[in-house]
Amino acid sequence: MATVILVRHGRTTANASGLLAGRTPGVELDEAGRGQAAVTGDRLAVVPLAGVVSSPLERCRQTAQFILDRQAGTPHAPVEQELTECDYGRWQGRMLGDLAKEELWKTVQSQPSAVTFPGGESMAAMQARSVAAIRRHDAAFEAEHGPGAVWAAVSHGDIIKSVLADALGMHLDLFQRLTVGPASVSIVHYGKGRPTVFATNTDAGDLSWLAVPPASEDAPVGGGAGHAAPPAEGA
Repeated sequence: MATVILVRHGRTTANASGLLAGRTPGVELDEAGRGQAAVTGDRLAVVPLAGVVSSPLERCRQTAQFILDRQAGTPHAPVEQELTECDYGRWQGRMLGDLAKEELWKTVQSQPSAVTFPGGESMAAMQARSVAAIRRHDAAFEAEHGPGAVWAAVSHGDIIKSVLADALGMHLDLFQRLTVGPASVSIVHYGKGRPTVFATNTDAGDLSWLAVPPASEDAPVGGGAGHAAPPAEGA
């Protein structure tokens, strides 16, 4: 199967102030977030992406544009509604410090699978629709571009954590053990037998190895020799 690069949007003013923005319209990257997104775009510039898919929210579309600006032949990022932020219902627009005093907060931390946000979405439904969307796009990119295809999905922290938990075979109740920072890069390859998670929550490092398709779907016993280096220019 193809390989997906999961990118969280860069920092926003809501993130910086501790506000749960949710699906509130008009929440954009702040200066730090634009810098983070630019760094991520530079990191991905060495990987010829088959495509970029984005959550419809402004902060994700802005982050996706930083990636597109450094790609050749990837003119736009289609919007995928199923990768939008969790519907936090009446929690949306409130300060995290205040929400931490709510009884539901404890369940969000310890048993997310049992959580339905008041007037909003359950975390189980959030995971189901986001994982289904990622796997659907992954299959489509492989069908069009072959098993070596690499593509990017720009989304939100809880969405990406839920996708990673699924790929790692973790129960949703364990997904709070994962961290996904602003503009971070996580990498999942959906093989024929199982997903392989190559990276989580990275904000630095060379990604040129992604341009070389994996030689085998099998996990190397003992750890293997690492990623193959891309061919030198002019070779």
